[in-house]
Amino acid sequence: MSELVPGGNLPLPGGAVTVRVPGPFDVSALITDDGGKVRGDGDFVFYNQPSAPGAALRGDTLTVDPQGLRAGATRVTVVVSAAEPGTPLGRLPVPAVQVADAAGRPVARFVPPRPREETVLLLAEIYRRGDRWRLRALGQGYADGLAGLARDFGVDIVEDDTVTPAVSPPTPAHGAYGRTGGVSGSAVRTAGPRPPSAPAPDVFLGLVNSARAAAGSSPVSLDTRLASAAQAHAGAMAAAGRLGVETRDGVSVYQRVIVAGYPYITVGELLVSGPRTPPEFVQYCLRTEQPRRTLHDPAFTHAGLAHVSGGPSGDTFWTALWARPLSPAELARTAADVIDLTNRERARAGLPALAADTALTAAAQAHSADMVARDFYSHTAPDGSKPWDRAAAAGASRRSIGENIACGQRSPAEVVEGWMNSPGHRANILKPDFTHIGIGFAGGGRAGTYWTQLFGA
Repeated sequence: MSELVPGGNLPLPGGAVTVRVPGPFDVSALITDDGGKVRGDGDFVFYNQPSAPGAALRGDTLTVDPQGLRAGATRVTVVVSAAEPGTPLGRLPVPAVQVADAAGRPVARFVPPRPREETVLLLAEIYRRGDRWRLRALGQGYADGLAGLARDFGVDIVEDDTVTPAVSPPTPAHGAYGRTGGVSGSAVRTAGPRPPSAPAPDVFLGLVNSARAAAGSSPVSLDTRLASAAQAHAGAMAAAGRLGVETRDGVSVYQRVIVAGYPYITVGELLVSGPRTPPEFVQYCLRTEQPRRTLHDPAFTHAGLAHVSGGPSGDTFWTALWARPLSPAELARTAADVIDLTNRERARAGLPALAADTALTAAAQAHSADMVARDFYSHTAPDGSKPWDRAAAAGASRRSIGENIACGQRSPAEVVEGWMNSPGHRANILKPDFTHIGIGFAGGGRAGTYWTQLFGA
């Protein structure tokens, strides 16, 4: 598999190819000829028009069969925008393009430079040169969003915020994609769950904090960012007709929290269907062990709640989010707690304590953040770097390097316990030769939390 850089290109195998962009994005495609302009509405493939001759979009994956494209088509440009309208791409994980052949074998991967204020990004293009089709990595963004897309490709964008309801009010899709080439097309889905209603926040907060006080926990306050993320996730679950931490659009509830602008040091979620009112929802939580522990958890300082009714099942889907915000002090405290718990395990084994090392800490923190940003979970990064490569790049001069990683654990105690219950990770923690340690933590991604423990001797 080839790792491409901006402008890099390579020949494609014969037959269809798939182009996947996982994460909190909308994937689109523009089909053009050598002039670089769309010819009509059928040349724009997106969530409301997911197919055209030779191109089909399903979720985060675009399938392109070059031989099936319309007559005269010589280029298919892959476009991404944020699933949440108007969100700058710089606030999201970097969109990584994964290209595979018809048999599913990886062909190429491209990770563009991190966008900043851009809201639309041209990621890659499949184009014809002579009698061969090739792939080119792009990475061009538009700070003016769809206006820039319209300028370059001749797409007529319509801001359409209204529609006559049929049975129930429709839900706007993801933004203002409208018409291409002057042919009208709907920018609004005409079926789906009813928009989220405000679930009586004062009632909810009073019930929650009364229950927390009875358990000896400090009160939480409502946070509009968490409420926004909860609304987005409840709506996605209702549209799919099922509960899930990750919905069928490939976006996790944790990614929605980060996109909403709430970086966290710890997070909890309660995903429930059935209750009709906030009191019923809270009563359900108090009757059920795991939700009750989450509601009572003293680590949380903020909460957000939303519910959506409708969708294919007609049920009411609830999302409650609980979190504590990330700060430099919280990050330092969390790292110190992991080191302390690690050294307690070493003391039990009669081993000397590990000392914190700034270079190892920098490398560990960068790796945790990278796993969130590039949506992977591995000791080997997508660029091929290994733990010792990252340590050396951060300035560490240790002769021996070891690494433990983990994802999904909500606290230092939970992550250290998990490592100690795994023979390989336990061996790193209790290796006599190691003398120094660095800890990394990042919230977000599919798993919610990503931990890195880097050892040096």
